[in-house]
Amino acid sequence: MNAKTHTPEYFRNRQKGTLPELLGVEIIDVAEKSVHGRLEIKAHHLAPNGFLHAASVVTLADTCSGYGCMAHLPEGAKGFTTIELKSNHLGTARDGTIECHATAVHLGKTTQVWDAEVSAGGKVIALFRCTQMVLWPR
Repeated sequence: MNAKTHTPEYFRNRQKGTLPELLGVEIIDVAEKSVHGRLEIKAHHLAPNGFLHAASVVTLADTCSGYGCMAHLPEGAKGFTTIELKSNHLGTARDGTIECHATAVHLGKTTQVWDAEVSAGGKVIALFRCTQMVLWPR
């Protein structure tokens, strides 16, 4: 991991004009094998039923996991792409802030696997796992 370049500020600048910025994803910490982020719930994060939309939760978890992958790419790799993701939603929220802690499960040369927990008010509301394929120059 290159802690000098892959800082919360780096990711804040990199996400300008993209979905994570538009939804308000904030990266708090990037560390060895982990990323911590949060999202302040606003009206546009809710489903028509007034509860947090699952896509808002997945966006936070996928962003934290993806930034973790970027920060832990093997030397010489040019990037990554998500090849699978899964989420289990255990609860919801209507307001406040949700937080995500993403943790590396596998950091290989061809794939990475990241798990993430999303919580609201200290209660886990979603479990997430994604697999990324490491991309190499041709």
